[in-house]
Amino acid sequence: MSASLYDQDLYSWAMQTARQVREHRFAEIDCVHLAEELESMGKTELRALESRLVVLLAHLLIWEHQPGNRTKSRRWTLIEQRKRIGRLLDDSPSLRSKLPDLIADAYDSALRWAADETGMEEGDFPPACRYSIEQVMDTGFYPDTVIS
Repeated sequence: MSASLYDQDLYSWAMQTARQVREHRFAEIDCVHLAEELESMGKTELRALESRLVVLLAHLLIWEHQPGNRTKSRRWTLIEQRKRIGRLLDDSPSLRSKLPDLIADAYDSALRWAADETGMEEGDFPPACRYSIEQVMDTGFYPDTVIS
């Protein structure tokens, strides 16, 4: 019955499964779908972190390469993205170990975003992220000069 409930009403299935876990009714749990949902939760956290890194990196690139575009709104975006990334990492500390790869992956999208927003060519930006993890996460880091 649980498997069909999963297909028919995910919310009801989730509430029923949570109740079964709390009541230690483990034999009744739809383990296959529960495992899929737990893996999906982890992937969602990973995608959320990468998405926030894209926004942060794009705004750092624009800040650095187009000084005339250093608005209060852009500064607010940098502050907000760092704060939200920090929360994600506080909630899921194991994601910290994935930051180097996530930053490398997010940089490609950030570079395209920055090029599009500034009207510059992608080749005008460094081909790989040159900001350290510490700089990316440092609320006081605002690149002031173009990295050569």
